[in-house]
Amino acid sequence: MNNKLPVIIMLTSVLISGANTRTFQKTEMGVKSSINTIKVEIQFYNPSTVRILKSPVGETFTKESLSVIEAPQKTAFSIKQNKEELYLKSQKIHVNLNLKNGKISFFTPSGKPLLNEKEAGVAFTDFNDAGIKTFSVYQSFVLDEDEAIYGLGILQKGNMVQRSQKVHMVQNNTEDFIPFFQSVKGYGLFWDNYSPTVFEDGPESTSFSSEVGDCVDYYFMYGGNADGVIAKMRDLTGQVPMFPLWTFGYFQSKERYKSQDETVGVVRKYRELGVPLDGIIQDWQYWGNNYLWNAMEFLNPEFYDPQKMVDDVHNLNAHMIISIWNSFGPHTKQYKELEKISALMDFQTWPQSGSEKWPPNMDYPSGVRVYDPYNPKARDIYWIYLNQGIFSLGMDGWWMDSSEPDHLQFKPSDFDNKTYLGSFRKVRNAFPLMTVGGLSDHQRSVTSDKRVFILTRSAFAGQQRYGANTWSGDVVASWETLRNQISAGLNFSLCGIPYWNSDIGGFFLWNFRKKLDDADYRELYARWLQFGTFCPMMRSHGTDAPREIYQFGNKGDKVYNAIEKFINLRYRLLPYIYSTSWDVTANQSSMMRALVMDFAQDEQALDINDQYMFGKSLLVCPVTRPMYLQMNVHGNDTTFVEDFSRIKNDQVYLPKGTDWYDFWTGEKYTGGQTLTKETPIDIMPLYVKAGSILPLGPKVQYATEKKWDNLEIRIYPGADGEFVLFEDENDNYNYENGQFSLMTFTCKAAKNVLTINARKGSFPGMLTERKFNIVKVAAGTGTGIDAAKKYDKVVTYTGEKVVVKL
Repeated sequence: MNNKLPVIIMLTSVLISGANTRTFQKTEMGVKSSINTIKVEIQFYNPSTVRILKSPVGETFTKESLSVIEAPQKTAFSIKQNKEELYLKSQKIHVNLNLKNGKISFFTPSGKPLLNEKEAGVAFTDFNDAGIKTFSVYQSFVLDEDEAIYGLGILQKGNMVQRSQKVHMVQNNTEDFIPFFQSVKGYGLFWDNYSPTVFEDGPESTSFSSEVGDCVDYYFMYGGNADGVIAKMRDLTGQVPMFPLWTFGYFQSKERYKSQDETVGVVRKYRELGVPLDGIIQDWQYWGNNYLWNAMEFLNPEFYDPQKMVDDVHNLNAHMIISIWNSFGPHTKQYKELEKISALMDFQTWPQSGSEKWPPNMDYPSGVRVYDPYNPKARDIYWIYLNQGIFSLGMDGWWMDSSEPDHLQFKPSDFDNKTYLGSFRKVRNAFPLMTVGGLSDHQRSVTSDKRVFILTRSAFAGQQRYGANTWSGDVVASWETLRNQISAGLNFSLCGIPYWNSDIGGFFLWNFRKKLDDADYRELYARWLQFGTFCPMMRSHGTDAPREIYQFGNKGDKVYNAIEKFINLRYRLLPYIYSTSWDVTANQSSMMRALVMDFAQDEQALDINDQYMFGKSLLVCPVTRPMYLQMNVHGNDTTFVEDFSRIKNDQVYLPKGTDWYDFWTGEKYTGGQTLTKETPIDIMPLYVKAGSILPLGPKVQYATEKKWDNLEIRIYPGADGEFVLFEDENDNYNYENGQFSLMTFTCKAAKNVLTINARKGSFPGMLTERKFNIVKVAAGTGTGIDAAKKYDKVVTYTGEKVVVKL
């Protein structure tokens, strides 16, 4: 838990200003100068990160960052002046300031150009923000013509490279905006502003402009590569805590289970079918009517004994998370307390009507109002009622919905709402950061036995520090939407926030008239679930039709079998996934990895928007088009039926610089080529990087059903490899105090030797003896989801170093 206060910088005019000023002042962190009516400050935050502040000369302001929590490090740097150019150099980054025009440029220590501001590219425009005199701010940069950049948050346009576009950044249901991008050149830029912002990239410049800002405030960081940039962004805005093991299992949800018997019944049905499940999600209206919106109590009579409901789920060896919102109905206790401290905002939000009928009947307005999460007392009130009403029952996690929040029938004057930190306009985009952070901090303050897990619909820079997994909102199901989720999740991860997911199958089924009876939708659902198997959270959810596996037929039906197969695959991969999550926390890694992260030198890989690495071993290639449909036309009526009579195929690009193994067949391929891969409905192209060491766990019904005392270890020859197997108690914060174990596997390709190094660390309940079943993968051996037919070696491991000749 990070208890650092936000960084506060006081900046005042200390230099003589005027045209052609050439003076500067050295500070402890860098330099200050006034250049042509603009005050400029360069601050070395650490050797790799520089903060740039600009404001009109004569203005005094206090800037408090909501995202940045790192305190500036004392950084050694040198200053040299040559006429109009000022050169600042740290060990990791060089910065040039032109004292005539104020242009700032960034370079590597070897002098390689990274990024230039555009000359005369800063602007301040007077702005009246709800009666407060301030500015709209603008800064432009010049990128290389063919320079690939990534990030900006969750966008639904399907772009991998984020060039040649204009993006209006105001948080909404399906797009989460983070004013950050990183370049294939190995640098990142974070524009630290929370008001409505426009990112624009065109032939002449790349810019950020924000509606409200006392200053231009951005951070430039150099990491050398994508992982390095993410590490610098997390150093600046916070590290990633671990989720419990069970959260990497399968979640079932829908809009909505209308009684506790229905909710528990879904878990019971999965157990009867023998299909793995770890999480069940209770959606809205368990509190009763809309006037009681988000009461955080079970006032709906269909939830007659909430303690029994939670206990029943736990007794079925599953976990439960529940919907909570960022608004309150007028009859709730929270509403009344928040109103007393002026912590409710006044604009249209969901639900608009007190009646639950559709469309909303505005003769009966709901009176629901969004709360002010910028107010610490409001965050306290939120938690007090949530703790008393729900967390005390043993609830395992939270589904924090509408965290952007819902803003309906928008009027510009809505932004004049007063928050604890000024106008809503000034802090608009940081709403999710503040509300998620308030919940996370409060739960951590009362217990260390249960890790914070928050599923939420919106995010802002720094939210990775709060135990949150962001989903892509209420997207409309289509093949195009499925494809767009891939680049949306990857660009979000490239902003430094590693945990992301989407509604498997899409939320709305507006494009499928027959819902689950539509063959096109059933195929789409199966393919979306295959993609979801290789996302940080695997969660089925939506409205218009239920999504439980038994809604898609019976065992033996092709779609049912495909769904079951991939749920089981998810569970076999849990040792790999959980260890990858440790790598995210301990080594600032990412789980969903755009190809630029591992293959930046492969130009063909840089703009691929439908493939990615899951961890550092698995190349995931989701199928994003229909293949198994037959069209029947009867007069004016056109229908589609399933047709599995012929196996279709898809195209896959294997990045160069390494060999690859087909996960399903064990066949080996050279990178740098495009393959045609057969893709029956139960196969998604999946490849393993040569040199990988892949642990597979037992077949289970829930994540912790069996100990990992008999793991299968697959070795993919062709390169040296390493894998660190992480284990701990699975759900508490003892790992922060060193209670965990690491087992490092290394393989030397030339020597054909696997070394299982001595175990490091320990924790209560740790296995003292176990077996590792070693498989050296080749075509037809140790492949696919099933356990290998035979093992090359079986090793008994007690924690001491073991060397295995393969």
